[in-house]
Amino acid sequence: MKSQYSQIYLDYNATTPCDQAVVDVMFPYFNTHFGNASSSHHPFGWLAKDAIDEATEAISKTLGVSSKEFVYTSGATESINGILKGLYRKNKSKRNHIVTTKAEHKAVLDVCKFLESEGALVTYLDVTSDGLVDIQQLKDSISKNTLVVSILYANNETGVIQPLDVISRLCKAKGSFLFSDATQALGKIEMNDFFEQVDFACFSGHKLYGPKGIGLSFIKEKNANNIDAFIHGGGQQRSLRGGTYNTPAIVGLSKAIVLAEKSLTKETKRLKDLRNQLQDGLSAIEESIVNGKNVNRLPNTLNISFKYIDGVNLLRGLSRFLAVSNGSACNSAEVNPSHVLIAMDIPATLAFSSLRFSLGRFTSSEDIKNTINIVTNEVAKQRKSNILWERRDS
Repeated sequence: MKSQYSQIYLDYNATTPCDQAVVDVMFPYFNTHFGNASSSHHPFGWLAKDAIDEATEAISKTLGVSSKEFVYTSGATESINGILKGLYRKNKSKRNHIVTTKAEHKAVLDVCKFLESEGALVTYLDVTSDGLVDIQQLKDSISKNTLVVSILYANNETGVIQPLDVISRLCKAKGSFLFSDATQALGKIEMNDFFEQVDFACFSGHKLYGPKGIGLSFIKEKNANNIDAFIHGGGQQRSLRGGTYNTPAIVGLSKAIVLAEKSLTKETKRLKDLRNQLQDGLSAIEESIVNGKNVNRLPNTLNISFKYIDGVNLLRGLSRFLAVSNGSACNSAEVNPSHVLIAMDIPATLAFSSLRFSLGRFTSSEDIKNTINIVTNEVAKQRKSNILWERRDS
């Protein structure tokens, strides 16, 4: 992908371009078929409702879940707020303990901090040096008072994939719900058993070449009565989220999910090959460290640290040629090191010098070759002026 600012886009975990096929199916619902799907007395409303029903059925068939088991939202952040707050408020008189990890997305961590102010007891689990949940600590923390365990399926910064099968068994043994933010996983890896393992989950359209402003909450049908409504007003979506349906975005989300799943096997292999090509090339740089290297990761994600480098200066130097990040897009304005890397016990100085490369549908082998050269040259250039680099062997 080209732009007037950056020649190579490698920040697909932050957002993806909307696929042209997605844009095409959405377009008529902005102006030609603009009706409100809740208007049940005329064809304009009927057409919109039919479009939503068809889109919903396509998602249901593709993901292998009942259409009664998901709610459309504005994105994963709304879903996280709705699920965690809704579960707590509905059940706090019976269970008020939440378990999560120190390496979760900020949306989860911020909601948990808020719920603590409302009386929730929250345990923040450690992760290993590779970014995996400390299973023993989870076993020790979960109890009959634990309402929900919230675990990020695939980390947005490192790509590390958590063992949900093990976590799910622990939750079921204690009668606790399992909620997983799977925003980065959908369309990138196989999720055959995922919906059996979790009770609640969330996704965002713009992470898999769909439109921004649309997301999906998975709520296992038997658990629907255990959660408060996300938004009251109008009774839409089985009274779980009131408000006018965003017909164009729902149609676009459905198309994006179907397209991603159709090409999943081939695209996963392609991206993994490119990621490994990039990893090998950047690992050849002296004093570089791949974070999460030894465990199962998303095929498109590489998080790598460069010793003796100022991360801000490195990003600034690379921004003329590459669109990359030093972590989550939600935290890009922060001056603190990545909380994910700190949770992995990576020193702050090294966390500051880390970059996330996330590849996507339009990344080519030529892009990877050029990226390796650009980063190698920029790291060497910046180290020349670093006195610590000069004295590293002394």
